[in-house]
Amino acid sequence: MTDLVATVKTAPRGRSLWDDARRRLLANKAAVAGMIVLFVLVMAALIVPMLTPYTFDEINKNDVWVPPLTGAHLLGTDSLGRDLLARLFKGLQVSLSIGAVATSVSLIIGVAWGATAGYLGGRVDETMMRIVDVLYSLPFIFFVILLMVTFGQNLILIFVAIGAVEWLTMSRIVRGQTLTLKHKEFVEAARAAGLGQGAIIRRHIVPNLLGPVVVYVTLTIPAIILAESFLSFLGLGVQPPMASLGTLIANGAQDMELAPWLLIFPSVTMVTTLMCFNFIGDGLRDAIDPKDR
Repeated sequence: MTDLVATVKTAPRGRSLWDDARRRLLANKAAVAGMIVLFVLVMAALIVPMLTPYTFDEINKNDVWVPPLTGAHLLGTDSLGRDLLARLFKGLQVSLSIGAVATSVSLIIGVAWGATAGYLGGRVDETMMRIVDVLYSLPFIFFVILLMVTFGQNLILIFVAIGAVEWLTMSRIVRGQTLTLKHKEFVEAARAAGLGQGAIIRRHIVPNLLGPVVVYVTLTIPAIILAESFLSFLGLGVQPPMASLGTLIANGAQDMELAPWLLIFPSVTMVTTLMCFNFIGDGLRDAIDPKDR
């Protein structure tokens, strides 16, 4: 008996699916580098605006178009004398917030819609997915302009407008995975045990969708940041004096001949942020996908 206990204690522990995925993710140098840089950017977006001697909307008429590394303005100023360092990290903060909130909206709606349609099937699935097809046919810009004209321009409306479109792709991905999962043995066992359809979706279908959903979320955030930047570039997004990466790039493009730093710093920040999310998404995909084992 003592030998058996000793053997059990010295036996190597098995790794779960998530332990193995974490090990594979941490072995991916590009994904790890992306996580480190993204963490630094997020911390900077939260801390730097509170540490700079100027606020993001403070106008200094005596410091118009000051070049970088001049005086107290580390990254220079714009045409109104506003400090670019404060505006850059405030813009990064706003863009990341829009990406996180709109992705959360698309995640909640898309997972619930896709899982319900895929599991129930039949006419319910047909009706729900036809609604998705109809919404897909609406031009994104037309939908946003309609919302702006109807309700006015504000930050909350941008969350709603972008989140109301991005969930469509999420619902299709979740539906396809659900169609595969609903015939698995553990779902059949839960059905035989008397669980209702809602309980099966919540307890068995949705938890097993986490892998592809997490990967898609990391790829949705940069897509939403790009969408917000595109709207801001057209003048439909974040309104002054509030800043986002899109508005900073749009303003920098107007003054690029006189003050190229106004375009360079926001563009580099956006490219770096998007690359971090893409590296993390690729790493998660490789770590979670069982076909790559």
